[in-house]
Amino acid sequence: MCVANCLKAALVLIIGGCASLPHNTPNTSPRSRMLDPNQLNAGSTLKSAAKQPTPWPSQQWWKAYADPQLDRLVEEATSGNPSIRMAQARVAKAQALSGIAGSALLPSLQADAAFTREQFTEHQFIPPPYAGNWSWNNRATLDLFYELDLWGKNRKTLAASLDYVQVATAEAQEIRLALQTTMVRFYVQLSLQHVLLDIARSTLRQRQNIFDITRKRLTAGLATELDLRQTETPLPAARAEIERISESIELLRNQLSALTGKGPGDGESIHRPSLSLNVPIGLPAVLPADLLGRRPDVVAQCWLVEAAGNGIDVAKAAFYPNINLTAFAGWQSLSFAQFLSPGSLIAGFGPAISLPIFEGGRLRSQLAVSTADYDIAVESYNSTLIRALENVANQIVTLRSLETQRRESNNAHDLANRTYDIALQAFRSGMTDYFNVLNAQNQTLIEAQRKAQVEARFLDAYAALMQAIGGGIPVTPPQAKGMQQ
Repeated sequence: MCVANCLKAALVLIIGGCASLPHNTPNTSPRSRMLDPNQLNAGSTLKSAAKQPTPWPSQQWWKAYADPQLDRLVEEATSGNPSIRMAQARVAKAQALSGIAGSALLPSLQADAAFTREQFTEHQFIPPPYAGNWSWNNRATLDLFYELDLWGKNRKTLAASLDYVQVATAEAQEIRLALQTTMVRFYVQLSLQHVLLDIARSTLRQRQNIFDITRKRLTAGLATELDLRQTETPLPAARAEIERISESIELLRNQLSALTGKGPGDGESIHRPSLSLNVPIGLPAVLPADLLGRRPDVVAQCWLVEAAGNGIDVAKAAFYPNINLTAFAGWQSLSFAQFLSPGSLIAGFGPAISLPIFEGGRLRSQLAVSTADYDIAVESYNSTLIRALENVANQIVTLRSLETQRRESNNAHDLANRTYDIALQAFRSGMTDYFNVLNAQNQTLIEAQRKAQVEARFLDAYAALMQAIGGGIPVTPPQAKGMQQ
């Protein structure tokens, strides 16, 4: 009868002692909603690119450049760069934290022992001969604790921790993709500098040739000293340009070596790139929706929204009582003589209830914080998704434009070369002066540089497009039912 009355009293306390959940209270209900990527207007650029769909890139998308040295450098970077290992450590940390959160769902068992030498009072329940004298007070027990988690607080805390594991995993993939893309883009710049170095050397040879021709004409009495000095003046600038480009090549080698996690000395073995890109420019047919499983930054934001939603559930569960089951068993005595005897055995069990009755608004404020975190996570996801689509569209626009620019720059380069040949032939025969040759030569230099830069921009834009659509490794987004609170 006594036990039944105790249970009834406990039930009354549980029901009556719950702090009330706020209803229709400002800042305690989410206001933000996640955008549906399929409802966003993809625009004519993305739609036209999807009319001739291409498959998603392979995991080793950089192999489309057909350069074995680039393949080796990217592999070394993804295995040796410190940022990769840091990202892996963050994943391991998140997994360990989820293990801590998961431990709250299991019973805990611990051993406690205390052996205290003390003087006992004469005016309490201590029996003689211990009352008023010094003796040992000994206790050793095994204690069992188990939280019932009736309201799901610990389960939701674990779910949020597992969400953060997914966040760390997606962010690690984002770092890996950014590193791969950076390596490719630096490598493209190295290729460009080598081409510009060829152009600069060719320009120096041309100007040296004109200087030699003018010197011969001066000897033959067909040119003046002024003509000779005018043809000699551009030579130092041409040699300085060669030195400047050579400096850029050395710096890029150092940067590439650093990306692989090695010292500058390893960059000295990087030879001239041999890039060749021959792939169709297009997009997968269902790009907006598939970005949720392809772009690691978008996926990471999805998981942050999921974690924030579980955080709201944890904050709501704090309004309800915590009920723990406790039990203990062991020995207790006032001396060592009888410490392990059967008469010293002790044991007990029962519930422990913690009731949030009045918290001064703390619980409501915690719920408001969790709600605000959810709204922030949702709007951050929306912003990331919008930027992702913009990024893809920008790269498609750039690549399409560069395809036209490549054709025109090739035509302009051919015309400039023919003009220079005509001007040089006329100069050799004495039919024109040096300035016509110089103008034609400068235009040849400009067009050669423009052609090289357009080609490099095309190679660079393809790498940027691969990053924009998430590379070739799928990442796992939350299930659709869990992506909206």
